[in-house]
Amino acid sequence: MLLGTGTSVGVPVIGCHCDVCTSDEPKNKRTRTGVAVLGPAGNFLIDTSQELRLQLIRERIDDVEAVVYTHAHADHVFGLDDLRIFGVRKHRPVPLYCEENVERHIRRSFYYAFQPSAPDAHVGATPQLEFRRITTEPFVVCGWRVQPIRLLHGRLPILGFRIGDIAFCTDVSAIPDSSWALLEGLRVLILGALRDRPHPTHFSVGQALDVIDRVQPQQAYLTHLSHQLDYREANRRLPERVSLAYDGLRIPLSDAAFEKSG
Repeated sequence: MLLGTGTSVGVPVIGCHCDVCTSDEPKNKRTRTGVAVLGPAGNFLIDTSQELRLQLIRERIDDVEAVVYTHAHADHVFGLDDLRIFGVRKHRPVPLYCEENVERHIRRSFYYAFQPSAPDAHVGATPQLEFRRITTEPFVVCGWRVQPIRLLHGRLPILGFRIGDIAFCTDVSAIPDSSWALLEGLRVLILGALRDRPHPTHFSVGQALDVIDRVQPQQAYLTHLSHQLDYREANRRLPERVSLAYDGLRIPLSDAAFEKSG
């Protein structure tokens, strides 16, 4: 499930009165980007946006077992404190799967979660979290086999993730040669496409369509969308198997990606 499909400022944008920001179309309302993977062995998230609490309440997701992170930019990590309730209920830490540089940024931004003796720590309400280091090797979380995909967000190396025949690649501006093979044979590709005009750290719609044309998924959804893309207008001009994603979009996972022993 796509919890959020908006860019870092969300849509509507504060102080903007453009046609998209003032639209009555519900699918033009975009919270910051994030994913919930729901399954029989528990639910996990990809990233924790600033609207995480609202997203989970909206979708009636009552429990989260773990989080997997693409990178450490604010719109992808700053909802982390909303995980506190799960640690309290479970009486154990919530695992955070991420690369070393992401862990370093999270420890700095949420120091009170990892320094309980700090004078301004949340006494009795410190988030219970534990890091689990990942690389580009596959790993299993909540029974699902997750394949990291190296991507570039401008000059920043980040990760996309593939689960079975679905891949989620947000905030991407370039795909290294070594990663293309991991995008073969997809049923669904969820790919970042900020706007029509080029951007130094995000694919434009045209660039995303070039990737889709090369990868040839059965279906593709564009995410991390700005207010420059109207849901109805953009979909009218996109190829038949491509459309804008929207908050709350549900995409079924293949059982083949579920490792019952994981």
